[in-house]
This record gives sequence, C-alpha cells and structure tokens, in this order.
Amino acid sequence: MNVGDSYGAMEVQYIRRHHKHQPRENQCTSALVKHIRAPVQLVWSLVRRFDQPQKYKPFVSRCIVKGDLGIGSVREVNVRSGLPATTSTERLELLDDEEHILGIRIVGGDHRLRNYSSIVTVHPEVIDGRPGTLVIESFVVDVPDGNTKDETCFFVEALIRCNLKSLADVSERMAIQDQTEPINQ
Repeated sequence: MNVGDSYGAMEVQYIRRHHKHQPRENQCTSALVKHIRAPVQLVWSLVRRFDQPQKYKPFVSRCIVKGDLGIGSVREVNVRSGLPATTSTERLELLDDEEHILGIRIVGGDHRLRNYSSIVTVHPEVIDGRPGTLVIESFVVDVPDGNTKDETCFFVEALIRCNLKSLADVSERMAIQDQTEPINQ
C-alpha cells in the first residue's frame, strides 16, 4: 500500500495507525477514503451494524448472523445478482466503539476473494464548518490465478467505492432528516 500518494497528513496518520495489513507475495492491499457530510455518530451507527450491512451496502440483499454480535460472530451474506458471487461468509474480527474501528474477514462463500480482510475506521472532521466524518476502508486479499495485483485491487476498490458512496448518501440523507424534523415540545 502506497501511503501518502493522494492522502492528506491526517489521513496518512490514521492509515498508518489503524490499517496495518501485512500482504504476502500473492496479495494486494489498498486503502480508500471518503469524506461524508454527516456527524461521526450517525455514520458509525451504520458502519458498526455487522448484522445489517444491507443498510448501506447496495450489493447485499440479506444477512443472517450466527452469534451474539461480538468478536468471532459470523454472518452469511447474500449478494445481489450481477456480481460474480451469491454468498459470502464473514467473521467479525474487531469492533471498537470508542475508536470507531470495524474489522471483518471473509471465511467462505462462492466468490474469488480468498484471504480477504478489511478494516473500516470512522473519524470526526469538520466539513464547511459543520460536523463531518472521514471514513477509511482498507483491505488485503489474495490475487486469484489468472489475475494481476492491479486487476484484483481495481475490482475490490470499485466495490468499496460503491459501498462508501452509498454510505455517504444514506448518512447525509439521515443527517438532513435529523436537522429538519421538528423538536417535540
């Protein structure tokens, strides 16, 4: 992962602190950043829901969790048609509500993402004088036979970009609703 190519100083600091992947020779890794015009608590309330990724991940049609939503819990995710997969089995590796860190590892499914692991961190920031959120998602994954590292990273980054855009859309819509709802007296 090339840290510093297109990130600001704060982003680089967060990536170095929280997104430590140790890729092997046959793996690729990357980190993506999204600035969201919604408060960190609102964004984190969506990201942390290991049991409901479909709240903002457009490729997820259904999710069933086995376990108590603690570290080690496993979810079976059904993927919408149009992707080269129908299911993914994922384990919750890290959930830190104070630092706003979520870590997930894919442990099975009918797709080509082998040894996939991701970390999502959520950080408060100010955007145009209002509370905003910096979201960073990083991953490491095996490069499948017949693919290059660049092709593999490009594919995974495209999925993550779509998820982050959807997270921003949902969060920002919720933030606007929160601002416009009348206060009950």
